[in-house]
Amino acid sequence: MTEAGSDTHAQDLGAEPGSAPQDREPAPPDNGPAELARMEDRYKRALADLDNYRKRSGAEIQRRVDEGRQAMLRDWLEPVDTLERALRFGPDQPGFDGLRAVLDQMEGILARHGVARIGQPGELFDPERHEAIDVRVSDDVPDRAVLDVLRSGFALGDRVLRPAQVIVARRPQHAG
Repeated sequence: MTEAGSDTHAQDLGAEPGSAPQDREPAPPDNGPAELARMEDRYKRALADLDNYRKRSGAEIQRRVDEGRQAMLRDWLEPVDTLERALRFGPDQPGFDGLRAVLDQMEGILARHGVARIGQPGELFDPERHEAIDVRVSDDVPDRAVLDVLRSGFALGDRVLRPAQVIVARRPQHAG
């Protein structure tokens, strides 16, 4: 065809003279209900994957927030220990009342964050909550009872931040 003939053909198609024929996207093949069901399944799977991703991301963020919170609370335990050691010198020491007030304030902060002391004399030894520093023979208390607490333990709800360091009782061995 000549150049003039191609312009006529373009005019027949509704295009301007001198322009190329329009590129039209071919219509998708019509596979009917099977294709629609496949596309719907892919859509539902994509939605489920997105929902699972959101849940995993949320759980990971919460885990990291909890770890950071627990680390910060554990950092508070050392100054609490230091104040308790200073108060063991007795009420006759200068500054005792001030130290006691600071310790009470720190314990109040820990309590507001859900931290509680664990490890009391008389409790049964629990390796999840106690760290045995010594074992002493005693007829006065039940076997495996906590005789004394050398360093308090702390828990955040059911999670132990730091186990209590304790002395555990053992029944004497009787020769039979």
